[in-house]
Amino acid sequence: MKKLALPLAFLAFLLTVSTIYYFKSSSELVYVDVNKLIDGYKRTKIVRAEFEDKAKTLNANVDSLMTDWQKELKTYEKERSKMSKKELELKQQLLSNKQQQINNYQQAIQKQIQEEDKKATQTVINDINDYVKAYGKNNKHDIIFGASGGGNIMYASDASDLTEDILIGLNEEFEGK
Repeated sequence: MKKLALPLAFLAFLLTVSTIYYFKSSSELVYVDVNKLIDGYKRTKIVRAEFEDKAKTLNANVDSLMTDWQKELKTYEKERSKMSKKELELKQQLLSNKQQQINNYQQAIQKQIQEEDKKATQTVINDINDYVKAYGKNNKHDIIFGASGGGNIMYASDASDLTEDILIGLNEEFEGK
């Protein structure tokens, strides 16, 4: 009996150590679908609508300047036969300068629109990242992967998908619930 006690104790010890190691090292792998979070987040819709309104206003300013320039060009085309050579050169130079100014303004507006879009998108992404980080800590996840359809995660079971849980919590937090 004494001969059997030592091997049994050693076996029990090994079993205990391996069980602890197994449960300690095997953490549940989970992920979220980043595209679904961005599309389903209510703040995304609000930020996009604000951005689109601003972009429409900026583009309307450019369109208005282009319309005015085109009217001026048509007037020039009609009246050019009555103008002297000096007046023609002056008017052509004036129209050319105005067109260049409009083109420069249009490029500046497009750059501003791109920057506004980037800033709006980053605001939404920061909200999502902050919420996912807090969610991970609160639910004791070691890692939450982000799938975006670009090959980061090629397959994961539906049970590992936290997207809906996070989306519900994210929207509730945004709405102040």
